[in-house]
Amino acid sequence: MSVAKRESFGSSFTFIMAMAGSAIGLGNIWRFPYMVGEHGGAAFIVAYIVCGLCIAVPCFVCEAVIGRRARSGVYGAFQKLAPGTGWKYMGLLSVLTCFVLVSYYCVVGGWSIDFLVRALMGKLGQGRPDAALTVFGNMVSSPVEPIVMHLCFLGATCVIVSFGIKRGIELFSKITTPMLFFLMVAMVIFSVSLPGAGEGVRYLVKPDFSKLGADGWACALGQAFFSMSLGVGTVLIYSSFMKKKDSILGSGFWTAFSDTAFALIAGFAIMPAVFAAGIEPGAGPSLVYETLPYIFAKMGVEAPLLGYIITAIFFLAILMAALSSSISILDVCVEHLCEQYHIRRRYSVLVFFLLAAALGVPCALSFGSLGSFKILGKTVFDLCDYTCSNILMMVGALAFTLFVGWKMKKQDVMDEITNGGTLKFSARVFNIIYFLIRWVIPLAIVFIFIESL
Repeated sequence: MSVAKRESFGSSFTFIMAMAGSAIGLGNIWRFPYMVGEHGGAAFIVAYIVCGLCIAVPCFVCEAVIGRRARSGVYGAFQKLAPGTGWKYMGLLSVLTCFVLVSYYCVVGGWSIDFLVRALMGKLGQGRPDAALTVFGNMVSSPVEPIVMHLCFLGATCVIVSFGIKRGIELFSKITTPMLFFLMVAMVIFSVSLPGAGEGVRYLVKPDFSKLGADGWACALGQAFFSMSLGVGTVLIYSSFMKKKDSILGSGFWTAFSDTAFALIAGFAIMPAVFAAGIEPGAGPSLVYETLPYIFAKMGVEAPLLGYIITAIFFLAILMAALSSSISILDVCVEHLCEQYHIRRRYSVLVFFLLAAALGVPCALSFGSLGSFKILGKTVFDLCDYTCSNILMMVGALAFTLFVGWKMKKQDVMDEITNGGTLKFSARVFNIIYFLIRWVIPLAIVFIFIESL
């Protein structure tokens, strides 16, 4: 694909909406609220914001600099900027990471489709709280249902990506990202109005610095890092469609701001309701797919219509959050085939649909019929998750940072960040950003890597 024919986002707003959509995912909805409570409440939020500004944003800048400078996919970008070197293989690593990531992520995304359909049909135990607790376990242990839902979610992801940047990803993001915020704000209003919700609010905002510690900082750094989709090439790909007049630093800041805002909104939407129901907060799928349906079902005993509406709104928001992340991950893979092998987009999408479906099926069955099948002591799903989150993403992020900080010419990096010196604020803070990229971020990534093992 030539540079002249390459699409671009219509505006900086739509680019930020696409990046915010990519960053906002299931982790914001269940993982962030739990970690806030476990690591000192407001103290963790402060640490998270500091890590986002000082680490995540400069990491974002690294990928964006490479993407916009090369105007190419991850493999082609390293080929253009470092021809004749082995850096191009880091591009292949990003494609591999995204392939594995989208394969098992679409399993979790499939659960959101299943629960949304059940919510719309009134089959999530409305009025029968105990029945709601069994829905998730029965669904994931089924030999058929998880596979069907996985394929449905993967298919929806592929359809959006097949339409390209303007008619697919951009259109989806600029509609659903604001809608997602609106739906979650509606959940906040409902959640904080429940009797006993005040304890949940205090759980999120009461600072306790004694619980933060080194582990809390490591968790804040890791959450900020992973939440913004860093280390897999999604920022690089989206930035390759970014207009030259747009600010890389500004886009990174607004993406981080949107991601943090959504994480806080999700926290206030979920935890007050959890405490109002007298349930201890949990982590992982059990919070989203067991505890909350139980709460909504209890609500439906006294207010069936309200319970139905809130349940549908919540799982619609979860579905949109999951889709906005999965399309950015799949696009890394699709762009590689389009550019390197000159395969048309629709056929590239079909190739990865088949490949991701093949790997996704055993992942989907890891909670049921393949639960006893282990590789290195882990199910197929857990092995894919651990390999991506703890190893491949770390290596990719470190490579992007080292490439910008030590391989690229400083003048080229400055030219991209400051738009040729026209962005005065970016020019003033460039030396700070560059210092972080060269010296601080690599050490931070190694720190996360060691802590996550």
